[in-house]
Amino acid sequence: MAEKIIINAEGAVFGRLCSFAAKKALEGNEIIIVNSEKAIITGNKPDTIQRYIALRASGGHSQKRPRYTKIPYYMIKRGIRGMLPDHRGGIGKQALSKIRCYDGVPEEFKDKKMNSIEGTSTSKYITLKELSERI
Repeated sequence: MAEKIIINAEGAVFGRLCSFAAKKALEGNEIIIVNSEKAIITGNKPDTIQRYIALRASGGHSQKRPRYTKIPYYMIKRGIRGMLPDHRGGIGKQALSKIRCYDGVPEEFKDKKMNSIEGTSTSKYITLKELSERI
């Protein structure tokens, strides 16, 4: 009963997109997210940029600190991973293996029906592409 769900992330709020994808992956569906660089994070741009710069700079030893990537589709995958119960083993690991994220739309998904997550009506936001260029 597992199905393949293709989600267009254009204009989708980052947290809502990640929680929707995590929930559907835990149900056993295969999730494909396209246009990852066009997902948005709501809030004040300078504050969001500073928060991500601080996340990338924080951590302990240079070998052991958490790695926060600049690549938009990895940002989404990490956001989804944070919403899974246990990404290192068990059902969380199985669910994470069923999720694929892409920047842009690959040729194999161009003609497929895509779901979209409702956007927001706020004017204060930053796209993942813009965020990745500034951090």
